[in-house]
Amino acid sequence: MIDLNVPLAANIALFIASAAVIGFAGVKAAGLADRLADRSGLGEAVTGTIFLGFLTALPGMLASVVSAANGHAALAVSNAVGGIAVQTAALAAADIAHRGINLEHAAASVPNMMQSTILITLLVLVLCGLSGPSVEVFHIHPVTPLLVLAAAGGMWLVIRSRDEPMWKPTRTKETVTDEPEPVHQRERLSTLLVGVTVTAGLTGVSGAVVAESAENIVHETHLPEAVVGGLFMAVATSLPELITSIAAVRRGALTLAVSDVVGGNFFDVLFVAGADIAYLNGSIYHADGIGMPEVFLTSVTVLLNVVLLSGLVFRQKRGPGNIGFESVLMICVYLAGFCIMALSM
Repeated sequence: MIDLNVPLAANIALFIASAAVIGFAGVKAAGLADRLADRSGLGEAVTGTIFLGFLTALPGMLASVVSAANGHAALAVSNAVGGIAVQTAALAAADIAHRGINLEHAAASVPNMMQSTILITLLVLVLCGLSGPSVEVFHIHPVTPLLVLAAAGGMWLVIRSRDEPMWKPTRTKETVTDEPEPVHQRERLSTLLVGVTVTAGLTGVSGAVVAESAENIVHETHLPEAVVGGLFMAVATSLPELITSIAAVRRGALTLAVSDVVGGNFFDVLFVAGADIAYLNGSIYHADGIGMPEVFLTSVTVLLNVVLLSGLVFRQKRGPGNIGFESVLMICVYLAGFCIMALSM
C-alpha cells in the first residue's frame, strides 16, 4: 500500500481524484471485458469473474494483506468482508441504472447462481473460523487452506455449469442472453487482454490510493478498526466493482455486470486467507481486536448474498421503483447492518 503522509485536506483531494480515475478506468475496463468475452468465447459470466472480478478486486486484496502484515487484523478482515457487503449492495445501484426490467431477471444465468452459492459457502467457512475454536498450524488457521480449496473447486463448477449446464433459466422476452457480437469476434485477442490488464491495473492503483486516503482520514477521527475497515475502507476499495457494474449495465452486458460483482466478491473472500498468511502473530481469525463485530459483519454479508441468490432464482420482473424486491432488501439490510455496527461501537 502507498504511504500517504500528507495533511487531511490533501487526503480528501487524493480520494476524490483517485475516485475520478476509477470511474474513467472502470468504464473502459467494462467495455474491454465485454468485447473480450465475445472474442475469447468464455462468455460474460466467466470473463466477469476471472478477468474483471479479479482485477477490480486488487485494491481490496492489497489493503487487507498489507493491513494484516502491519498487525491490524480487524482492519484486514473487516475490509475483506465489508467489501463483499458493499459490492453486493452495489448491485442494487446497477439495478437502478438498468432502465428496463429487473436486473436479476434479465441477467439470470446458471454460472451467476452457481457463483452466488459458492460465495455463500466460502463466507460460512469464514464465519466458522471466526466463531469456532482457536486452532492454528504454523500460525495459519485450518479454515484458510479450506477456503482456497473450496474456491478452486467452486471455480471449476462455475466453468462446468457454463459449458455443460444441466438446466437453464426460462427465457422470457425480457431476458438478455449472453450472445457474442460478430464485430467483437474479429478483434485481436492479445490487444483486448492488454487493454483489460492496463485499465484494470489503473483502477487497482487508484483504488489503493483511495483506500490509503480513506484510512488516513478516518484514522484522525479515532474510529474503531471494524468501522474503518468494514465501512470506509471497504467502500473505497469497492469503487471499481461499483463503477464497472454500472458501466456494464449501460452497455447492455447484464450478465457481465452481475458476474463482475459476484466474481469480485469471490476473490474478496480469499483476501481473508491471504491476510491470515500475512498475519504472523497467530491465526487472524482469533487475533487481538477480532470479535463479535467481525462475526456480525460476516453474518450480514451472508444474508445479503442469500437475498441476491433468491432474486436470481425468483426472477421478479418489476418491483418498487422498477427494481426487484432483492435490491430493496439488499439496500435495507446493508444500511441496517452498518447502523447497528456504528451504534454498538
